[in-house]
Amino acid sequence: MKSMQQALGSILLALALAAMPAAAQQGDKDYAPTVGQAGKDVIWVPTPPELVEKMLRMARITSNDFLIDLGSGDGRIAIAAAKKFGAGSMGIEYNPDMVALSNREARRQGVADKVRFIKADIFESDFSRATIISMYLLPDLNLKLRPRILDLKPGTRVVSHQFNMDEWRPDETAEIDNRLAHLWIVPAKVEGTWALRTEGSAQNRELSLRQMFQFLAGRLKNGTAAVELAEARLRGDQISFTVIEGNVRRDFSGRVQGNTMEGSVSSTGAPDQKWSASRS
Repeated sequence: MKSMQQALGSILLALALAAMPAAAQQGDKDYAPTVGQAGKDVIWVPTPPELVEKMLRMARITSNDFLIDLGSGDGRIAIAAAKKFGAGSMGIEYNPDMVALSNREARRQGVADKVRFIKADIFESDFSRATIISMYLLPDLNLKLRPRILDLKPGTRVVSHQFNMDEWRPDETAEIDNRLAHLWIVPAKVEGTWALRTEGSAQNRELSLRQMFQFLAGRLKNGTAAVELAEARLRGDQISFTVIEGNVRRDFSGRVQGNTMEGSVSSTGAPDQKWSASRS
């Protein structure tokens, strides 16, 4: 199956290249980018190879992933994703010479069957196919992209060289030689009121959730009594929160699927139980 997918990818890439004008495929063969050169929205400064690898490892990239690099420059991130980790990847870059350079480099490094680079505006491009997004853009551009990123499938990983996304705090940050790498995991959208039922319970309880990206607050209500949630957060489509009632601590964990979620709850001095909830 994998060889068939690779063959199909090669055919599609060949067709795409064949449809491009020869000049766009080849570009200026003597073209060499210079650090600090002007681009559409940013100047070009390459990400060091060791930081590229750190970003990809933070994203837990595997051969099952598809990475899209926004503003791919000389193509090094997308090429590394394919060459070192076997992932499919694509780079979106506005400079046609950079695009041609990147496609030549992908061929030179033997990963042209896994990687392609296209000339396009990242703000007009569809990157919903990605399981991983990588970028090295300025903070205002990150913020401009943020609403679209938050609409991606929960669990999509986003890695950024140096710059963050304001109040959307990273799930993880690393530093190499005074350069930062940030990781975000796109959270499911859970804000609202849910009807929650625990295995063996005769009635639903009202679960109300407030959401600030991956961080949650809320309460679980039973009749007129309500208790605030503790340690509530999301990691992609995985949700967890704790409820403490008297001397009993209940730790809920589960998975969100649209307007439903289900999982297990462990309680003090009791066996684990299943739980489920549906959005009201």
